[in-house]
Amino acid sequence: MMSKKNTHIKINISLDENKVAEKIKWSAPDGGVKNKDAKAMFLSFWDSEKIETLKMDLWIKEMPINEMKLFFYQNIVSLGETYFKATNDDKTYLSIKKFSKEFAEQIKLKLNK
Repeated sequence: MMSKKNTHIKINISLDENKVAEKIKWSAPDGGVKNKDAKAMFLSFWDSEKIETLKMDLWIKEMPINEMKLFFYQNIVSLGETYFKATNDDKTYLSIKKFSKEFAEQIKLKLNK
């Protein structure tokens, strides 16, 4: 079956002279996003031939530590939610949720409840 439509997500990285990221901008026209600034990103793809995850973790050199901690926490929460949607495994989802709360406490993250 052929795709009816193609779409693109574009990521632009500006590097300094040492090839360290200074700016991240991304666009997703179908989602209404155009040249949006970002300070960090996690990008993962599943390689079904090698049976492994291919990933890229990138953040700009001006990313504040407190924002990085929140970024990690939110990604852990999101991974748990995505895991549940993909597997309907409530028991493991609850374990991930519990871990995310323990992680937030460990890094002294102040969460809005």
